[in-house]
Amino acid sequence: MSAVEIKNTTEQKMQKSLESLKSGLAKIRSGRANPGILEHIQVDYYGNPTPLSQVANLGLADARTINVQPFEKTMVAVIEKAIRDSDLGLNPASQGTIIRVPMPALTEERRRELTKLVKSEGEDAKIAVRNLRRDANEHLKRLTKDKEISEDEERRATDEIQKMTDKAVIDIDKIVVDKEKEIMTV
Repeated sequence: MSAVEIKNTTEQKMQKSLESLKSGLAKIRSGRANPGILEHIQVDYYGNPTPLSQVANLGLADARTINVQPFEKTMVAVIEKAIRDSDLGLNPASQGTIIRVPMPALTEERRRELTKLVKSEGEDAKIAVRNLRRDANEHLKRLTKDKEISEDEERRATDEIQKMTDKAVIDIDKIVVDKEKEIMTV
C-alpha cells in the first residue's frame, strides 16, 4: 500500500465517521417532528423484525406530527404497537389506514439531557477520527521503516492526514452545534 492509498483510505473512513454521526444524530429527538426518528424502530413483519421505513411511508403532517402510512392495512395495529413500545415515549393514534404520531414538546430538562447525548456522540466521532489518524500514521511509519517510501514522503503524508483530521473535527463540531441549536429551539 502506498502513501497515496493510505491517505485516500483514511479520508474515506473519516467521511464514513461523519455520515455515521449524522445518521446517529438524526435519531435523537428535537423539538420538531422528523421522520428519521422512527426509522430505527423494528416492526414484526410476518415474524421478521423489519425497519419501519420498509413497511410504511413516513412523512410530516405538520411541524409536530409524523404521518405513518403502512403499505398493508393489516400492519396498522402492529406498527402502532411498535411505536408505542419504542424508547421514544410517543403515543401514536391511528385514523383508518394512517397513523399519526404527535411529537410532545420537550421539557427544558429533557432538552439538556439530549444536548449532553449529542455532545457525547460528537466526542465518540472525534475519537474515531483520531484513531483513524493514528492507524494511518503507524502505517506510514511502517512503510518508511521498510524503505518503501522516503522520510519526506512520510512527513508530507502525515501532514496531509493531520489536515484531514482537523477538517473532520471541525465538521463534527459544526454538526454537533447545529443539532444542539435544533434541540434547544423551542
